[in-house]
Amino acid sequence: MPVTTTMQPRLTQVFRFTRVSYADGVAELGYAFDDGEELVERIRFPHAPALPAGRREAFDAALRMLHLIAGISYYKAGVPPKIDVAEGPLDDASAELLDELYLHGLAEFAYRNGLDLRGRIQFPRSTTSPSPLGGEGRGEGLVSPQANDRSAAPNLNLPKRTLVPIGGGKDSLVAVEAIKSIGGEATAVWVGNSALIAACAERTGLPLLNIQRELAPALFELNRLGAWNGHIPVTAVNSAILAVAAILYGYDSIAFANERSASAATLEYDGQLVNHQWSKGYAFEQLLGNWLHTHVASDLDYCSLLRPYSELAITRAFAKLTPYFDGFSSCNRNFKLLGPKPADRWCGQCPKCHFVFLALAPFLPKPRLLSIFGRNLLDDESQAGGFDALLEYQDHKPFECVGEGAEARAAMYALSQRPEWQEDALVARFRSEILPQLDASQLALEPWLEPSPEHRVPPRLQPALAMIG
Repeated sequence: MPVTTTMQPRLTQVFRFTRVSYADGVAELGYAFDDGEELVERIRFPHAPALPAGRREAFDAALRMLHLIAGISYYKAGVPPKIDVAEGPLDDASAELLDELYLHGLAEFAYRNGLDLRGRIQFPRSTTSPSPLGGEGRGEGLVSPQANDRSAAPNLNLPKRTLVPIGGGKDSLVAVEAIKSIGGEATAVWVGNSALIAACAERTGLPLLNIQRELAPALFELNRLGAWNGHIPVTAVNSAILAVAAILYGYDSIAFANERSASAATLEYDGQLVNHQWSKGYAFEQLLGNWLHTHVASDLDYCSLLRPYSELAITRAFAKLTPYFDGFSSCNRNFKLLGPKPADRWCGQCPKCHFVFLALAPFLPKPRLLSIFGRNLLDDESQAGGFDALLEYQDHKPFECVGEGAEARAAMYALSQRPEWQEDALVARFRSEILPQLDASQLALEPWLEPSPEHRVPPRLQPALAMIG
């Protein structure tokens, strides 16, 4: 149904979560602004099995949270001051997760659009004893009212196997090989129809699961009518989709490949930290992981297998995975919903291309690295501004999934000490112009290769960490 042409998204007053349903492998998620037409998103789970009766309550809870998390794609179109959930108010843990996600996950969107969402995002909370996700404790919601004690959800005895999201880049491939190294049973999963990701997933040799997310067509019409637009925390949406998939297909763990650097803010603005990667960071991982344990299944683990490691440690591990060199790409221009894609796997111009090139350079022979990218990005003076941003030199870190500025400086310093790189234009410029302004004692590569003890990797998967280093 088309959106009413007289609607002005930015002037709407209420964002409504209207309904959620599931049948025959298709979840339908309904949303609306004010009393306008419903926007319906569909998630398609291929070859969906019949849901065991013992998992019904867990499945409904996960599906309900997917509805609430995926709504962020639509809420941002108008950011109205009121949020209405048709099935009733939420328990504190659910509302807290969503309040944090919408505020911090939309922080970049708000910054770029000159908005301040602080104090504006408030999911309705129950003042009585609700069932975990709404219905005022009367059993009206998707979750039955029996489980008001949320100290822990039931143990569902889920099969001991792992969903590993594939993004087409180096990180998820390191996670795959780490799990394979301990003989772990795993499935490569991705959301959407990227041919590059599909080819990369096939190369892992794992069973494959490709889930489709179909945004409501009316969302694009809202954009035409002047809706707010910008970055959303898509990893959070994909995480919620995979939580539903884990219960539906039977998996006890979801292992993303988000590094510890993802938790570092991109910049601070007007007293608020803005992190392009917030939903890849440890704060969100803890919020959702804890919520799944208390509301869905105590034996469903959500984690990042690479959380202990920096980007540099992960690129060092990837540098040993030569079979993937001619198939992977971290270039984000390959994964845009709209617009042209690069002619090959690396555009050579975007922050992701810059960072992956720089991070791999200390760990690969120079000719091998140049053969992957088809050019030497560090010997191109026109790329100076892009690398300066990575180094946080006269600029802030790019709004992209890249490592910390200190990591980039350590990698560039390592190259500046190696004869084969010293004459390249941007390395020579670093040595002459930037390095004299830095404290050389803070530029060592080795500390970045040490793992952090902070992670949520379950005991069953912890032996895989040894492969990463």
